[in-house]
Amino acid sequence: MSTIVIIAIVLAAIVLSVFLASALRRRREQQARRRERLATEADGHRTQADAQVSRAVEAGREAEARRHEAERHAKLADHHAAQAAEQERQAADLEQRKQRAARSADLHDERATEAEREL
Repeated sequence: MSTIVIIAIVLAAIVLSVFLASALRRRREQQARRRERLATEADGHRTQADAQVSRAVEAGREAEARRHEAERHAKLADHHAAQAAEQERQAADLEQRKQRAARSADLHDERATEAEREL
């Protein structure tokens, strides 16, 4: 082989080596940037997950408080319904008493009228 061919092969090998080294370096840099981007993205998602957990816990507490309040109102409503039923029963009793008193007043009025006629 001639010296020029050997030099050309060596130069081609050097150029190829430099090209491959450069390509590998770029690939490693791309992978490093990708890992950094993914790490940043993962951190952002973790932060959001923590915030959502806090919101979920707070919403759970609020829901429990609302359930207790609803239960308290339901008990009050039952109590008020019982009171209303008792008031209605008393009103019915008073209505009957009123009707009896009115009948009695009419009867006494009639007797008074009869007694006055006999005078």
